Amino acid sequence: MSVLEVRELTKSYGGVHAVRGISFDVAAGELVALIGPNGAGKTTTFNMLNGQITPDAGHVTLAGKDVTGLSSRALWRMGVGRTFQITATFASMTVAENVEVALMSQAGSFGLLRKGRDQARRGARDLLRLIGMASAADRICGELAYGDVKRVELAVALANKPRLLLMDEPCAGMAPKERNELMQLAARTAQERGTAVLFTEHDMDVVFGHAARILVMNRGRLIASGTPAEVRANPQVRAVYLGSRANVAMS
Repeated sequence: MSVLEVRELTKSYGGVHAVRGISFDVAAGELVALIGPNGAGKTTTFNMLNGQITPDAGHVTLAGKDVTGLSSRALWRMGVGRTFQITATFASMTVAENVEVALMSQAGSFGLLRKGRDQARRGARDLLRLIGMASAADRICGELAYGDVKRVELAVALANKPRLLLMDEPCAGMAPKERNELMQLAARTAQERGTAVLFTEHDMDVVFGHAARILVMNRGRLIASGTPAEVRANPQVRAVYLGSRANVAMS
């Protein structure tokens, strides 16, 4: 079943056509990569899906409901989670507190009611066990290694039990071992929870090693879509994006 359906999504800035009528689906439990050179339109697409900017035309459907143009907050409450290229955690708070804040935001219980706080605390511990960070629950986020901060950010993004998880360059700045561990965790979470995952990434080893399907953008258009093997063999993809790296990254 398609969790996310994008139809003819379009965005321009003056005479610059950032995204030109792209259409694609992401199914429950599926891990899909959106790749392309700088300026291809990936970030603009993500920002439209996340409600940060409003499309000029086209439609976005989440679990059968038209959510085109809704705010980021409204989409969060409807089950859209997101991680960012630059981690967005509270460095002075503990790991558990970061997740608790996200859980209380989702539940609408920012008050000091003991029941709400206790529920958030239990939920945070559950999510930290899921991502393998339970032992670090009481550590300050600012003291963590970068890879662990990325895991905490993933737990925060999972706090609203997302139907759709958007991951913007999740492996940026991480060591190879950490990249594989994070993407394996994302894939396992997607399958266990039935979450549709769409991610952007410049590391082709991550893309071809973990994505079930790959979407390729260039100059605002979707130029290819298929399995890693299909995209690997696509001459247009090699010509406009992978170029001289194709023989290494796609071998």
